[in-house]
Amino acid sequence: MQRMTRRGIEWLSAAADDPAACREMWADDPRTPCLLATGRFFDVVSVEQRLGLEMFDRLLRSGLPFGPSVIDRKAQRVGFFLGSKSHESFTHYLGRETTSPPAHRYLGQGCAVVVPGPIPLSGDRYQWLRAPMRRPEANPLRPVAMATALVASAELLARLDRFDEQYPTPYAAVAALPEEPTTDAG
Repeated sequence: MQRMTRRGIEWLSAAADDPAACREMWADDPRTPCLLATGRFFDVVSVEQRLGLEMFDRLLRSGLPFGPSVIDRKAQRVGFFLGSKSHESFTHYLGRETTSPPAHRYLGQGCAVVVPGPIPLSGDRYQWLRAPMRRPEANPLRPVAMATALVASAELLARLDRFDEQYPTPYAAVAALPEEPTTDAG
């Protein structure tokens, strides 16, 4: 779990209807979540938690560019921040990866997202997986990385689910292994 920096707070609070009131609220209680409009400073791709955690891990391990990421433990969803007006680019690259995209919600103009306060605690409903450290630099590769990670992560989880259905216990998986040839030593 990460904490926001002062520059991250400045950037994120700018999306609030009243940025000064948002910063004041966070100064009073840095755990307080805030509802922020999407589409002006950022958009968000939201996926179910299992897929989102796999995506987060994949993006992190591969070094692909991605921005702030948030988890809503109660709703079991993970949100990935993209630059505002990234919908067309994200959709284009998602279409290049697959003809049947995994379930996701794209939050752009006219939508909103709840973000954690700058210093959430581990038991809080809303937490940062990757907190904003500053205003994210524009990066045209971010929607590409997000589309690629979404599809790859969904495919991996689907394969794991099929394996679990085929081999419900470790013993079933071992039993399915081919027998090793025996050799007579005599």
